[in-house]
Amino acid sequence: MDRYARWNALLELLTESGRVSVEDAAARLDVSQATIRRDFDQLAQQQMITRTRGGAVANGVSYDLPLRYKTAKHSAEKQRIGAAAAALVTPGMVVGLNGGTTMTEVARALAVRPDLNSGADGAQLTVVTNALNIANELLVRSRMKIVVAGGVVRPQSYELVGPLGSALLREVTLDVALLGVDAIDAHLGAAAHHEGEASMNNLMVARAKRVVIIADASKLGLHAFARICPIERVETLVTDSGAADETIAAFETAGVQVIRA
Repeated sequence: MDRYARWNALLELLTESGRVSVEDAAARLDVSQATIRRDFDQLAQQQMITRTRGGAVANGVSYDLPLRYKTAKHSAEKQRIGAAAAALVTPGMVVGLNGGTTMTEVARALAVRPDLNSGADGAQLTVVTNALNIANELLVRSRMKIVVAGGVVRPQSYELVGPLGSALLREVTLDVALLGVDAIDAHLGAAAHHEGEASMNNLMVARAKRVVIIADASKLGLHAFARICPIERVETLVTDSGAADETIAAFETAGVQVIRA
């Protein structure tokens, strides 16, 4: 297990229990206590935890983890979701993408499709994104036209937020917005933890002919602080096969097409 994977595991342990000792963490992760002490010290320096005698405590009740610390949790599901979402895109479209681990898989699936990279007969795909890592994924793997919204970078997600990016998004029209979310509920709609990200995503929704929400089963039925859009604005939900039938039924009753990858 590499350092970032350990850090993610430690933060998840703290999220579950609020407090963890060096001995317990070392046993759970099957590493030395010296390694755990170093990890705790480094996480405390970044103000992600509070160090205690013999262990650590959580700084808050939940974590909006920086993307660089997130492991590929539910990675197989996210890869399948990414491929299913990318299949909804056709050559010549203008597509909006936001950030996040699942959206990274969407970007990778788009980048390897030859039909989206030909550029022949005006069929080149145009991607509008407010996420630096998504732009980079596409830039190094494809010949698509990439438009990046400006703004202030959030280190948690690499997304650009604020009025600089808002001005650009108000001037474009999207055929489809493919949006990863922190939570989506069949009654309350799609939401994000951070209000700045939610605001940028809401602008993409406003400028899109179609809205597709991409979320693994762990995000379904959850609530988050800042709403992105009401459920009535969501045309399609792409999720994984682990989603419960009753949860899917609630979205379908709300008029959302559900694709289980």
